[in-house]
Amino acid sequence: MRQGYTSNSTKTLEHSDSLGVVRFITAGSVDDGKSTLIGRLLYDSKAVLADQLLALSKTRHARVKANDAQVDLALLTDGLEAEREQGITIDVAYRYFATAKRKFIVADAPGHEQYTRNLVTGASQADVAVILVDATRIDLTLEPAGLLAQTKRHASILRLLGLRHVVVAVNKMDLLDFDENVFNKIRTSVELLARTIGLPVPFMIPVSALRGDNVVDLSDATPWYAGPSLLQWLEEVEIVQSTTLQSLRFPVQYVARQDGSAAEDFRGYLGQVESGQIVRGQTVKILPGGQISTVAEIQVANDYGENLTDFGTPQARAGQAVMLRLSEDLDVSRGDMIVSVDASGGQPVLAKSLQADVCWLDTEPLSLSRKYLLQHSTQTVFAKIKDIEQVLDIHTLSQGVGAATIHTNEIGRINLILQKPIAADLYDVSIATGSFVLIDDATKHTVAAGMIRHAYA
Repeated sequence: MRQGYTSNSTKTLEHSDSLGVVRFITAGSVDDGKSTLIGRLLYDSKAVLADQLLALSKTRHARVKANDAQVDLALLTDGLEAEREQGITIDVAYRYFATAKRKFIVADAPGHEQYTRNLVTGASQADVAVILVDATRIDLTLEPAGLLAQTKRHASILRLLGLRHVVVAVNKMDLLDFDENVFNKIRTSVELLARTIGLPVPFMIPVSALRGDNVVDLSDATPWYAGPSLLQWLEEVEIVQSTTLQSLRFPVQYVARQDGSAAEDFRGYLGQVESGQIVRGQTVKILPGGQISTVAEIQVANDYGENLTDFGTPQARAGQAVMLRLSEDLDVSRGDMIVSVDASGGQPVLAKSLQADVCWLDTEPLSLSRKYLLQHSTQTVFAKIKDIEQVLDIHTLSQGVGAATIHTNEIGRINLILQKPIAADLYDVSIATGSFVLIDDATKHTVAAGMIRHAYA
């Protein structure tokens, strides 16, 4: 059965000179070959300098010998000494490379269950996820074929984080003689997993990261595969924005004041425009207080986030760091949010209780009796976990109810009560204002990453 170049989760462009910058992350179980795959992408796309290859060829930590590079390509991303000694990825490593069509920022995330929190960090900033599946570790005697638990966990996290663009690289196909029947069995299992957890059905590519088959160039070893190489897919996938929110969201991060010696009492409000745009003369509302004012002046930071321009910029858009001056002196402080008064674009909820999905990151399990701080955008409030609705069983992909706690790397749905209201959106509407982290008030550890599913006033 030939796989044509189509995908239910993405659209492709036939012609484009430049499609911008794409951030992608690798996911999957430990030893699936994520670091080797990225190393192969870097090497075959000529993004590795000669002195880097020379240094890698002399390292005492090399574990394999690539056929042509004669170096362990995984070491291009596994830079920590502990990673090279143990042969596993521990921290998220970021690398940059470019082709004639696109620029890429790639994050190599750990596959080991112990470091699942690092995947959450990297995936939260990604446009695309590349899930690796080691074809040699799949139980093909089962129907459907049995995927590894960590593959299911990573796929579930990607679904929670709202990644719309997912491709699955079925790796180490060279060790199975590029058997088309094996690939089709794995594809059936992956598609079933995606439908079960609500992940967009991913495009699938048979690859050998070590040899380079179908990574940058198409391989003669897979005549039955009619699709693109992994790099071709990454170059052509059209990135759809992960947020549908068009209304203004400007969380105040810092209030700038003069030293009092000047005649004018200067107040500037600094932060990043998370969605929508700010226009000079625009009428805005400050939450949670509800005061109404007008934008008098705007300063925009340069592309490096520093050296604010002189006042006089007519507008600022999402993603820009700015400083605002309002026409009135109001009680505005860090944690407040400036929004448009126009309700047509959608208003945040002044929420005192939340329903949220969380990835539990701490070694100490969730406790209903402990005090937690909820960090939402630039606002921090005390939060009490009222109850646990359900916890995902990674093995069966069923939602278990009645759980007393959530353990490290587990995914659950909880209800929270907040000490004071926050201006919240749903995660599906806005990632920036629909997400949060929980911090243990006693240890100050970040214990969970949360995605808001419902917000209640």
